[in-house]
Amino acid sequence: MELDTKLNPDALYRTCDPELLPFKTTETLEPFSGFFGQERAIEAMEFGVGMHRPGYNLFVMGNPHTGRFSFAMDSLKVVAKKERKPTDWVYLNNLKDRRHPLAVQLPAGKAQRFKRDIKNLLEGLLAELPAAFENPAYQRKKATIERGFNRMYDQAIETVDRRAREHSIAIYRDAGTIGFTPVADGQAMDEAAFSQLPEEVRDAFTRAISELEEYLNDCLTGLPQWRREAADKMKYLDRDTARAAVTPLVQPLKDKYTNISGVGDYLDQLENSLVKNSADLIGDDKVEPPSDASRRSYLEETYGVNLLVDNDKTKGAPVVHESHPTYENLFGRVEYSSDMGALSTNYQLIRPGALHQANGGYLILEAEKLLEQPFVYSALKRALKSHEIRIESPASELTGISTITLNPQAVPLTVKVVLIGSRDIYYLLQELDHDFEKMFRVVVDFDEDVGRSPQSIRNYARLMKTLVDEEHLASLTRHAVARLVEHSSRLSQDQELLSAHIGELVDLLCEADFKRIKSDDKLIDAKHVEMALDAKERRTSRLSEKIRDSILNETVLIDTCGESVGTCNGLTVLQVGDVSFGTPARITATVHPGNRGIVDIEREVTLGQPIHSKGVLILSGFLGHQYAQDFPLTMSASIALEQSYGYVDGDSASLAEICTLISALTHIPINQQFAITGSINQYGEVQAIGGVNEKIEGFFQLCQLRGLTGEQGVVIPRANVRNLMLKKEVVDAVEEGLFHVHAVASVDQCLEILMGRKAGSRKDDGSFTQRSVNHKVVLRLRELAKAKA
Repeated sequence: MELDTKLNPDALYRTCDPELLPFKTTETLEPFSGFFGQERAIEAMEFGVGMHRPGYNLFVMGNPHTGRFSFAMDSLKVVAKKERKPTDWVYLNNLKDRRHPLAVQLPAGKAQRFKRDIKNLLEGLLAELPAAFENPAYQRKKATIERGFNRMYDQAIETVDRRAREHSIAIYRDAGTIGFTPVADGQAMDEAAFSQLPEEVRDAFTRAISELEEYLNDCLTGLPQWRREAADKMKYLDRDTARAAVTPLVQPLKDKYTNISGVGDYLDQLENSLVKNSADLIGDDKVEPPSDASRRSYLEETYGVNLLVDNDKTKGAPVVHESHPTYENLFGRVEYSSDMGALSTNYQLIRPGALHQANGGYLILEAEKLLEQPFVYSALKRALKSHEIRIESPASELTGISTITLNPQAVPLTVKVVLIGSRDIYYLLQELDHDFEKMFRVVVDFDEDVGRSPQSIRNYARLMKTLVDEEHLASLTRHAVARLVEHSSRLSQDQELLSAHIGELVDLLCEADFKRIKSDDKLIDAKHVEMALDAKERRTSRLSEKIRDSILNETVLIDTCGESVGTCNGLTVLQVGDVSFGTPARITATVHPGNRGIVDIEREVTLGQPIHSKGVLILSGFLGHQYAQDFPLTMSASIALEQSYGYVDGDSASLAEICTLISALTHIPINQQFAITGSINQYGEVQAIGGVNEKIEGFFQLCQLRGLTGEQGVVIPRANVRNLMLKKEVVDAVEEGLFHVHAVASVDQCLEILMGRKAGSRKDDGSFTQRSVNHKVVLRLRELAKAKA
């Protein structure tokens, strides 16, 4: 019974009837809310966001241009705005150890007020502290302390002075030192008068002065203690005066922030530090008091508030996308200022990172960019494991050179990280990093295709309405929508599916609108979509045209008519960037006695990639199973893809290769007006391949340029029929009988098409019917086996 392998034109393209679309233009449609055909991803996202346990971070995987980033961002924003806003964070000076600034948490919106309150406190101190030390009461107490010290000193000097007068010796003071000099007639002697005195008188004066110096030292023995006591009294006076000025300013803040952990302790530190260092702010009699500007700068740099995260205006939980996830952008940094060539820093120069901003909410990162940055991925894992953000300098670990810097207190971390990346990156991380699965437990797999049903088509039309509004384009007619639905099925390479690549749809809509504007039309119609598709193909067709030209001028040898033994046309797809196109390639085979088996020339010269080599090796399995059940398979054969000068991969040529090999074995010629694509298994069943539309169109264009004869066509696997969405020119040629598309399920069916004779069926005794192709194959293999023997 003869099987009809020819496909009807209806099978080559699935149209979308505009009459079935319940609208005239997209202007009347409701915008599409949600995400087109991503039910699985939505369910996974809901689970990942709702699971508030450590390790349930998300990885959104899928190809670019499918809307995965917008999906993640919009999904998180919907959830985040219903959640509580997180707390604020500030860094404060650790007045006990300035190298370790304090991280303090405040309720949302309180940090800005706290910073303002501290600033007002410091402004108040600038006025109150100097006033307290200029107060007459303070000056009187200070004078009393000074007088007490001076009185004790003066009493000691008077005692020594009385004794000195008994010996006619006077005391004099010069530049803070005390000396003795002899006196005569009420006048101090100079050197000349003293030298005129008798020697025994001079010796008596000298002995008396020595005794007086010793007595002076004895009287002033307590001077250091008097000075210490006076200094302590001044210190206590200064502290009491400063505390009296500071406490009334600080106490209201203590009362206001009494319930906030860490703030009360800091205000106690601040109060004690201000009291202790008040003299530095005021100055003393010996040192010129600092200016108001320097006082203000000192207070701000020492006691001010470094506002790290302010969630006052945040609505719900934050959703932060860090587009450039360097270490500093993610974890924050400590900046430095240069003063006369010297670098310095303080807690006011601590800057937040994206993790600080997203703390209590969601952080979105692009996996590829994250992995490009050194140190960042491992640091992110550490932060998620320890649940805290540490501001460090990773370069010091690498260089071994450590500068004096700050070590800020770590900030507790509660964040859900959403990584967006391709499937390759996801599986690579899963394979190489054992922590990855524990840290990112939820995978949000973004579908690339959606089932083509009346409901999904209507949703697709609503999606176009949404995109048109977002891009400020003209509305679409239902004919334009129908054409876009058909093109979407072609993009998905399946008549039963629609492509979910939103980015490509947006590009096409924009170009169609551009064509509409040039045509001076009001609505985007099917003709504008067609013009946009044709224009894009023309822009990217330079390489495919050069290859066709090389075939037409016979630089590359491809026959589209006649017959030839051991030669047939295979169909290949070339991928260059984001452009793919089909082109035929000549496959040849030779057979001769020997025991080398089937030699894949591509593999021998290392141009054949593993999948292609696998396809060739399967040929031996098929030959042995189909033909050599009762004798050894002994032969030498060579198969080559002619005039290919690059790497060859994929097993879609294995159907053409087995047909070519059988032709070389039996010397039965193959009709060259056919081109073949398909993969086979060891039982001779034809399996599906990829790029079927581009392959068919590549051979059709060549035949069209040479002139269609009505005998030309292609042979494809029957499993690929649902993938056919051929261009209109191909469908029209098939409808007119100028071109043919055959779908086969077995090698035998393909052989009958190519060779124009019966392949032959197996009889009860295991042999094939006489004069069939398969019968000739068995005879030839027996001859080769005997020749080898």
